[in-house]
Amino acid sequence: MPLTADEMFRALADPTRLRCLLLLAAHDELCVCEFTHALGESQPKISRHLATLREAGIVSDRRAGLWIHYRLHPELPSWARQVLTATLRTQAATEPYARDRRRLASMADRPPDRCPA
Repeated sequence: MPLTADEMFRALADPTRLRCLLLLAAHDELCVCEFTHALGESQPKISRHLATLREAGIVSDRRAGLWIHYRLHPELPSWARQVLTATLRTQAATEPYARDRRRLASMADRPPDRCPA
């Protein structure tokens, strides 16, 4: 079933999910460990929010060994991508989104080559 506007905006209404989606809009793919580092949140909390986004069809995941990597779903409707792109473009310099990107950029040992334990 295709993503509805209700599902998309419900996902965007949660600050943690919005922060994750804006990071994904700026990057092709991120590992759970990158989200936890960038947002300063626990792995269970991030994983729970990413599972909600996956169940809604907004993100897809792939497993690489012990690590799970997320990206925007390849079949995400163009209108939903436009919403994320416009939000990123207009909010990228504001907090907490700018801080999330700075923290991600400062992360040592980022995937795809390796992921911290």
